[in-house]
Amino acid sequence: MDATTLEALLRELGYEHQKVGTALNQEFVRDRDREKTTLQEGDAVEIVTPRQGG
Repeated sequence: MDATTLEALLRELGYEHQKVGTALNQEFVRDRDREKTTLQEGDAVEIVTPRQGG
């Protein structure tokens, strides 16, 4: 992966048009903050997608 921001990582992984929740190193990242949230080697990224069901 070549992404240097959380937003770029989401694009690389194919999530750019999906509504997802994100966290970086267990800290919630709002969608409007993803472009300025830089990634470093060893960071833990969590991407949560909504699911339907019961």
